Amino acid sequence: MASVNKVIIVGNLGRDPETRYMPNGDAVTNVAVATTESWKDKNSGEKKELTEWHRITFYRKLAEIAGQYLKKGSQVYVEGRLQTRKWTDKEGVERYTTEIIADTMQMLGSRQGMGGGAGAPMDDDYGSSAPPPRQSSGGGGNAGGGRGASKPAPNFSDMDDDIPF
Repeated sequence: MASVNKVIIVGNLGRDPETRYMPNGDAVTNVAVATTESWKDKNSGEKKELTEWHRITFYRKLAEIAGQYLKKGSQVYVEGRLQTRKWTDKEGVERYTTEIIADTMQMLGSRQGMGGGAGAPMDDDYGSSAPPPRQSSGGGGNAGGGRGASKPAPNFSDMDDDIPF
């Protein structure tokens, strides 16, 4: 019978990412992401909350991107798989840690403070399926007829929405 090991998390970083490099030069970034569930207690009528913390590990190029652009408080969408590993602490006690090994990451929310400022170009289009914005030639767009001359072409560059895709 087939099995599936798939995790999808949407939450906020609880601390800044920690990036390290392996001996072969590959990046490894660790983050802690919180997901919060809230509900109304049926008996008392009061609002209850439960926050769960998730350890997430990114590798290679994805680790470099996460380390550069994520920060404490950033909202993030992560897809990956669960992995449990065994390790020995300083006292010699064997311990187990379950973490998410990320395959996909999408930054959500506002771009304010996302490293580099508004003018910084992002060379990689990781996680983005939208085409790059077109540059205006400045020469007007109605070169063949007076039909649309009274109505200027819409300027979409001034739209300030936070669509995460």
